[in-house]
Amino acid sequence: MHRYRSHTCGALRPSHVGETVRIAGWIHRKRDHGQLLFLDLRDHYGLTQCVIETDSPGFAEIEAMRPESVISVTGPVVARSAETVNARLATGYVEVRIAVVEMLSPAAVLPMQLHGEVDYPEETRLRYRFLDLRREKMQQNLLLRSRIIASIRRRMIEQGFVEFQTPILTASSPEGARDFLVPSRLHQGKFYALPQAPQQFKQLIMASGFDRYFQIAPCFRDEDARADRSPGEFYQLDLEMAFVEQEDVFQAVEPVIHGVFAEFSDRPVTPRPFPRIPYREALLKYGTDKPDLRNPILIADATEVFRGTEFKVFAGAIEKGAVVRAIPAPGAAARPRSFFDKLNAWAREQGAAGLGYVILEGGAGKGPIARFLDGDRLARLKAITGAGDGDAVFFACEAAEKAAKLAGEARGEIGRQLGLVDEKRFAFCWIVDFPMYERNPDTGAIEFSHNPFSMPQGGLEGLAVADPLAVLAYQYDIVCNGVELSSGAIRNHRPDVMRRAFAIAGYGEDELERRFGGLYHAFQFGTPPHGGIAPGIDRIVMLLAGEPNIREVILFPLNQQAVDLMMNAPSEVPEKHLRELGIMPRPQVKAKPEGG
Repeated sequence: MHRYRSHTCGALRPSHVGETVRIAGWIHRKRDHGQLLFLDLRDHYGLTQCVIETDSPGFAEIEAMRPESVISVTGPVVARSAETVNARLATGYVEVRIAVVEMLSPAAVLPMQLHGEVDYPEETRLRYRFLDLRREKMQQNLLLRSRIIASIRRRMIEQGFVEFQTPILTASSPEGARDFLVPSRLHQGKFYALPQAPQQFKQLIMASGFDRYFQIAPCFRDEDARADRSPGEFYQLDLEMAFVEQEDVFQAVEPVIHGVFAEFSDRPVTPRPFPRIPYREALLKYGTDKPDLRNPILIADATEVFRGTEFKVFAGAIEKGAVVRAIPAPGAAARPRSFFDKLNAWAREQGAAGLGYVILEGGAGKGPIARFLDGDRLARLKAITGAGDGDAVFFACEAAEKAAKLAGEARGEIGRQLGLVDEKRFAFCWIVDFPMYERNPDTGAIEFSHNPFSMPQGGLEGLAVADPLAVLAYQYDIVCNGVELSSGAIRNHRPDVMRRAFAIAGYGEDELERRFGGLYHAFQFGTPPHGGIAPGIDRIVMLLAGEPNIREVILFPLNQQAVDLMMNAPSEVPEKHLRELGIMPRPQVKAKPEGG
């Protein structure tokens, strides 16, 4: 018999009754039933009930063992009596009578219990992540992650994509977040950067003559944590294709994404092709470029409805450049006054003055601002929102960008409160036609809004406009249930277009050569049109696992302060190592003594 086990803790069935077996694992829990002590032994594969009588050799030893100690048990497999069968367990029809027990690794007193529904603080869970990962839910989440990645890899290979690995130590790149920098020992004063994404490398792969590339790529960004974003590092399905237009990328990606969601969930998935929504239309109708299409509410532009009215709060703001966004609330007319008051209080919590509203009943309008809308204006409001008797309409009046944001958040809040959001499906869409540039609100400078390596729509001619903010790019996002899974683009593959595009954003040719020389030089030796995308693995798994926080599907995540509590990272390093890197430690300032 094997030194540690002849079977796993998930393997034993009624067909094994009468056999002497050896199983090994962690003590999940113990139960003392007077003359019998029951012990549940757990490993990666399942759980087996073991039993020993109080007068048997080894009883005292087992009784003293703590939960999560690792032991091996040898004994015969016996059938459970009918009244003790546990049909919820695959091994629930049998148990092992303990003849011999061996302690393989004793456990100290646990800082957290691993069974039951106790919700421990995140600090405890991350500090003892190796314990947290033993819990069934975490095991299932990480196994799901492994299966999803295997499915993605298989689907990509079946479509003719070839997997390559790109460098981890590289040069800094303007991806929109801060780089993690690595000092060079051999070239003191210079730094490598960990890649925010393999952007330039995958384009260089296309310039090198390969046709379809992918990898499950680690990416590194020094940014703050969010529920759907882990600080420090994340993984993405990185892919690039040569000789393609935007629709070709969609046709390659949709079968992979749709197939994975259909494979690992029983929820309905948006049929292919996924809806394509222009960026500006998304901001108008949904108030965001990450719309949750499970919510049927559509925002409308009601600026002209209120222009010139006696409602000076809106009319005066409109004259100064503000807009009015209308958010219909289907069936809300029947709600009590408290419903409307709570939504106004919610809006004030978001930093807004509130939400005006009109209640539609009996062909007329009711509410604080209804008297300012005559029959014609009310009819126009109904026409643009699709609202009718029994509904209500809320309003956000701000500058365009702020109005879109408030209306989008209000759309989500109203949808949730009215129970309109269909939680039992996955709703996908593409957001397309992003602006190439945006204006920095602090400096007024023109900057890239999305991906600096994108092809502007119209190519070089498309950049020859008076207002760079009017230039659109072949950029696209794929969104699921209000979560952005990835960004992508058809790339700029021509040096003349690249020079002009970067010049508009304030980059001279010298800087272009210095910062992006590899890509810029490659474009001068014949590079095919190409494009790609990079769906986030962590977010895909988060959605399929039904988890609200991305840290629930990552093996060893950092906390919200970007600290690894288990490994104590980041940490100080010896001064000797810093000097080898040409880094001089900052002298510590001694605190002044009290009274000094």
